[in-house]
Amino acid sequence: ERNRSPGEAGVSVSATLVLAWGNPGRRDDGLGPAFAASIDALGLPRVEVESAYQLQVEDAVKLAACSRVLFVDADRCCDEPFRVQRVEPAAGGLGFTRHGLSPAHLLALGRALFGAHPQAWLMGIRGYDFDGFGEGLSEAARVNLEAAIAAALEALAVGGGEGGASRFTAMPAVEGRGGP
Repeated sequence: ERNRSPGEAGVSVSATLVLAWGNPGRRDDGLGPAFAASIDALGLPRVEVESAYQLQVEDAVKLAACSRVLFVDADRCCDEPFRVQRVEPAAGGLGFTRHGLSPAHLLALGRALFGAHPQAWLMGIRGYDFDGFGEGLSEAARVNLEAAIAAALEALAVGGGEGGASRFTAMPAVEGRGGP
């Protein structure tokens, strides 16, 4: 049996998927979920927001139903306040031997199963406190989160068309700067 497209599977098609992950019980590792909660609270049209502890195979269906996806996670190493880099599907197979999936592997899975080709970016928001347990972001991470939200809102406000997608590369963060 052929794979069904997300529209056939009953998933509504949105222009943009914000897919964030992290563990709010590990202090600044909760930057991704905090970002998602802030964006979701705004109720932006044609923007679907999802948040979890990690990326999962099931997320391939969600990203296949959009024209662009913004992956968001905490970043231990990037310059302040955040970085944005383009993400392409992983080459060389899907590799289901790991506990979690990377954005590149999730894109490859969406392409293999559904023929999905969303434009994709990874936003890493600089965090500092990852070693302790407890909820709440450090003050420096909160400042970085606010800057990331403001930049993402500017890009998302452009809309879901081709022009809107290109705005992510024009964000103040330098593409490719820092490391995950």
